Amino acid sequence: MTQQYEVIVIGGGAAGLSAALVLGRARRRTLVVDAGEPRNAPAAHMQGYLSRDGMPPQEFLAVGREEIARYGVDLVRGRAVDVTRDEDADDAAFAVTLADGRTFHARRLVVATGLQDELPPVPGLAERFGRDVLHCPYCHGWEVRDQAFGVLATTPMSVHQALMVSQWSKDVTLFLHTVPESDLSDDDLRRLATAGVQVVPGEVAALLTEDDRLTGVRLTDGTTHPRQVLFAAPRPLPQTALLEHLGADLHETPFGAYPVVDATGRTSIPGIWAAGNAMAFSEQVINAASSGYRAGATINGDLLMTDLDRQSPA
Repeated sequence: MTQQYEVIVIGGGAAGLSAALVLGRARRRTLVVDAGEPRNAPAAHMQGYLSRDGMPPQEFLAVGREEIARYGVDLVRGRAVDVTRDEDADDAAFAVTLADGRTFHARRLVVATGLQDELPPVPGLAERFGRDVLHCPYCHGWEVRDQAFGVLATTPMSVHQALMVSQWSKDVTLFLHTVPESDLSDDDLRRLATAGVQVVPGEVAALLTEDDRLTGVRLTDGTTHPRQVLFAAPRPLPQTALLEHLGADLHETPFGAYPVVDATGRTSIPGIWAAGNAMAFSEQVINAASSGYRAGATINGDLLMTDLDRQSPA
């Protein structure tokens, strides 16, 4: 199965759907390839998106899919496993192959494949992620405010997380877990003390629950600490395999390697834009949608000028 589009958007989350909406409204023949694995799937609600605060993520995506369909945008379920570029084409030309063998062609691509969260390997943690095991206070802090917080330290940056969540609760305990106490600087200790954050050395062995609610953590030495909420920082795994395969320039960050892009998301590969968490770690849903919008509008202008230049007399 082979079909030709002007633009293919790889990724059906907030960034990809936003780009597709702009392109559909600009009357561009557009396809969205959606693997159906949004990063925020474990969360019951999303917060901080003006006019959509508290909306379930799946409902948000369902509305987005309905909106792009109104403008003639096609959507297929599947995983893009390969992208090739026709180096001899006078305009950027790409072939996108899905895991089931279908192939689609386009002049421009938006890569909005997001990232995956690799959770710390603590028994019981993954099962509670998005409920009372959380990672982002801006996403969930209001909903759990004034409860007893724990913060699971996996890197020295966990100190920053503990300080941040103290804005939402004055009962915060930092469990050093895999971070040696010697890694904490004098400034870290001073700030933690000033914020009223208790520091507990020792590795967390398991989470304690009762009636399907978090009640505390147990350390490897057998001691237990009552807690109602645990903040943990997953290791982000950027989904950049397709861009790497094509030779896109990447830059290393504390949160993984991301493509080098300009202000519109344009990558180092002519004809390819990145959007959302495919281009940066900290893109929340509202930021991802904004980056998709910018990419879509820029691509439409790029195609327009390319076609006009082709049609102009020499």
